[in-house]
Formats: sequence, structure tokens, C-alpha cells
Amino acid sequence: MDRLDNTIRPYAWGSPTAIPHLLGTEPTGEPQAEMWMGAHPGAPSRTGRGTLVEVIDADPEKELGPAAVAKFGPRLPFLLKILAAGAPLSLQVHPDLEQAKEGYADEERRGIPVDAPHRNYKDANHKPELICALTEFDGLCGFRDPLAAAGLIDGLGVDSLKPYVDLLHAHPEDAALREVLTAILTADPEEMSRTVAEAATACTRLGGAYGPYADIAHHYPGDPGVIAAMLLNHVRLQPGEALYLGAGVPHAYLNGLGVEIMANSDNVLRCGLTPKHVDVPELLRIVRFRPSDPGVLRPEASPDGEELYETPIDEFRLSRYVLPEAGGAHDLTRATPQILLCTDGSVRAGEHDLTPGGSVFVPAGEKAEVSGTGTLFRATVVA
Repeated sequence: MDRLDNTIRPYAWGSPTAIPHLLGTEPTGEPQAEMWMGAHPGAPSRTGRGTLVEVIDADPEKELGPAAVAKFGPRLPFLLKILAAGAPLSLQVHPDLEQAKEGYADEERRGIPVDAPHRNYKDANHKPELICALTEFDGLCGFRDPLAAAGLIDGLGVDSLKPYVDLLHAHPEDAALREVLTAILTADPEEMSRTVAEAATACTRLGGAYGPYADIAHHYPGDPGVIAAMLLNHVRLQPGEALYLGAGVPHAYLNGLGVEIMANSDNVLRCGLTPKHVDVPELLRIVRFRPSDPGVLRPEASPDGEELYETPIDEFRLSRYVLPEAGGAHDLTRATPQILLCTDGSVRAGEHDLTPGGSVFVPAGEKAEVSGTGTLFRATVVA
């Protein structure tokens, strides 16, 4: 079992205080957005045996187990994070596995450099993800019912938005949503900037259900993503609740601290709330234009104390243990690789004492006994 030394990424949207508060360290004054735990080549965790990439590369079957290597190849198929949003992230969507393979192969054939700002597909993998709230956590997830979106937008009283309201009353629903999102993202930039400014003023004045969009507009003045965001469900997670974000589902994280797990991929197509490249035709190919409930997940408890967040994919499996003061040791040994992360209290994992933010990598099949008082998240795979 290896204690992990993890990199904190200073993205501009990060909270300057949330991760330091969790870790018990002094804020630096700079944003601290994500702490990465895993073997992503961009910022692999470090161990006493080298980086986790080097450890796994030296003996994939020993570290990951034969079943995981046979199913996913000689790499850790997930990336675990602590995510601290102090401002809204970009409105985005992820491709499914087939779309990612096709898109990556196409851009490779066309000779687009992987680090080019207009490149959509950094790899040939999909990027399903799960966010579990540690604090109250605000986000956007999936399309609202078009009539509900029409009512919200109409309530702003902005004349230039009336055509979108009319379109949202059309049938079928998927065509209406597609037409409105296309119109928003291809509108004249100057005209859209004025519309967003007028909408932002109305959101601030009205408050209530419009409050999140006033905040989004504050961070991204004039961005068409402010209007696009109103097509989506706003959801507020309570600690312990989670959202699963599958392929084609538009989403954005707005504010809060959470544990995030995802397939090991960088493939993101942006819809707005960003100065980065927005490829509208490719985006429209990937987005699934159907209204949906956000589907807030609550963990399913088992007799041994494990609380599992059920998802339909195999690259990751996230669960947690809330360890009581009088509880005994729990044997978490599995035939698949694991990362264990403490988010509250004090937990002993093997020979390692973990406080909030502390984590360990457990190779496949290695004895993993935990005890103590606190909350422990367990990330592994289904193989």
C-alpha cells in the first residue's frame, strides 16, 4: 500500500480556500481547483516507489490485477479528484466511446497537433464522470423540459429572447432544443453580448430561481453560455449526494467542494462559459437533445458498511465508508486496484494514518484493512 503525494491544479475557477480548509493548510491566495489522485500522465500521484505511472508500468499485472489489465489494458482506468469550484466551470459535454475513437482517429488523420487549442479529442477514450458533494454543491445537468425552459427565459422579459421562447414551444422536443442551442451559439456575438447583459440585469433583479444565472453572468459577462445554461436543470446537492454524468449530457459545475471520479480521458466539447474553442458542429453531433431529470444519486448501503454509488460503467466504482468511533476494522481487500481517500476524521489504512485529503494506492489483491473514525472514499474498477 503506497501513500500518495498529489498535485493540486490552480485553475482560475478554483476556490482559494476550500481545499486548504479540507487539508488543514494555509491558503496561498491563489485558486486551488483540483487535487488529482491517480496515474494520469498530466499530473501522476507520487509514491515512495516513483510516480504511480512508473509503478504501474513496471508490473501492470501485479499492480492492477490480471482481470483489470485484460479489460482495460496496462493502465489505471480512472482518475480520482477533490474538486473545489469557486466559480462556474465551462458548460461542456463528453463523447461516448465510439464517438471518441472516431473523433480522435479523424483528428490524427488530419494532422491536428494534440496540444492545438482547436483540437477536440486528446485521446480515444470516453469520459463518464461522477461528482459526490462534500459540501453543498451547485451544478447544471441535462436539459430541462423545453416548456419549463421557455417559461424561465420568458420570465426575464428580454425582447431579443422571445424567438427562443417560441422555438421551445415547437415539437418534437429534441428538435426544439437542438434549434435553440444552435441559434444561441451561432448568434451575432455583439447582439448576443447585449442580450446577455440585459438578461443578467433581469436575473439579478428577480433573484430566486434566477440567482444562479446572475452569478454565472457575473463571471462570464456577454457569454452565450449564460443563455444556454438556462436550458439546463439547476441542481443543488447536499453532502453525500452525487451526480453521474454520462456521454452527451451537457453539464457544468457552479460552486462547492466534492469528490470526483472519471474515466482517464481529457475529451471535452465546450458549449460556453469559456474563452476556449467551441466547435459548434461537433458539439451538436455529440449532445443528446432530450429532457431528463438530473438523477441525484444517494449511496446504497450494504451490510458491511460500504455505501456504493451505482453507475452503468466499469472504468470506475466509487463508494464510501462512514466509520463509527466504536467500529472495528474493515477488510477492503479486492482483486482490483484501489485508491482510498479520507475526507473527514482520522482513518488508519494499513500502516498509514490518513487525515482529510490523505490517500493511498492499494495494488490488486493486497491486504487493505482500515479502521478509525471518519469518512473514507474507495475508488476501484469493475473487472
